[in-house]
Amino acid sequence: MDYLNLGKTGLKVSKLCLGCMTYGIPERGNHLWTLNEEQSRPFIQKALELGINFFDTANVYSDGTSEEIVGRALRDFATREEVVIATKVHGRMRPGPNGQGLSRKAIYAEIDASLQRLGTDYVDLYQIHRWDNTTPIEETLEALHDVVKAGKARYIGASSMYAWQFAKALYLADMHGWTRFVSMQNHYNLLYREEEREMMGLCADQGIGVIPWSPLARGRLTRAWDERTERAETDEFGKTLYTPGDQQIVERVAAVAQQRGVPRAQVALAWMLSKPFVTAPIIGASKPHHLDDAVASLELKLTPQEITTLEEPYIPHRLAGFS
Repeated sequence: MDYLNLGKTGLKVSKLCLGCMTYGIPERGNHLWTLNEEQSRPFIQKALELGINFFDTANVYSDGTSEEIVGRALRDFATREEVVIATKVHGRMRPGPNGQGLSRKAIYAEIDASLQRLGTDYVDLYQIHRWDNTTPIEETLEALHDVVKAGKARYIGASSMYAWQFAKALYLADMHGWTRFVSMQNHYNLLYREEEREMMGLCADQGIGVIPWSPLARGRLTRAWDERTERAETDEFGKTLYTPGDQQIVERVAAVAQQRGVPRAQVALAWMLSKPFVTAPIIGASKPHHLDDAVASLELKLTPQEITTLEEPYIPHRLAGFS
């Protein structure tokens, strides 16, 4: 496993990040396809054995139970200073007008709740899960700065938003001397490349680490277009992300994979890893071979012609994943 600096920081992260939305109590929240604690722990342990040191979760995943499961597993299988734990804040965690969002009140409450569930004194990367249109970004940034200064987070990051919003946040942080976002967790894969228009250029210019979510397009890039899975049937959010026009790209991934004699997942991840602005894709793992395929993709180098073949059928998409 190779390790890279996350953006312009000195923090070293593995070239793959394990996304932990897959791990949580299925009955908590709306992810009925999640794995319970007994099923989840072997994946976290194997990720560590493969050299992955970067783990991403969120307070809203399975109503906080993802953080609990991940925290217990990392305490059992690793030492705290060996791993990089990332979590997120924004979504609704309790009833009432202040039970969600990025106000100072919400951020202060949620960082403490996340730390308690994770069983740690600090998180390495605390990310805003989405932009909050109801809270001034200045309030959010100052509150996050205070969280860092209190020692509860080492770095802060952001997730899916418009490039102008991210640029504004970076500018305001610099202007006020507040802690700056060091990473962008955005929606990016072979089927959805709208982030190349502005966000990726902004991140490259500003030295921001890019850790894309859904690099395999909710599994769409790993199977035949008409093949259905339990997650595909129950993931209402995922149903809004891709269109029938994406089928040709899925077929090209299959063709390149067949020519190379490797699984489709390796091709889709190798394509992403070929992009110089990507630090570490956030991969999911719910079957034993998922982690093996992800690690193998690090060694698969696509030719310029193969990259062109994969990218050529792309069609513009409406913006997705910002809310």
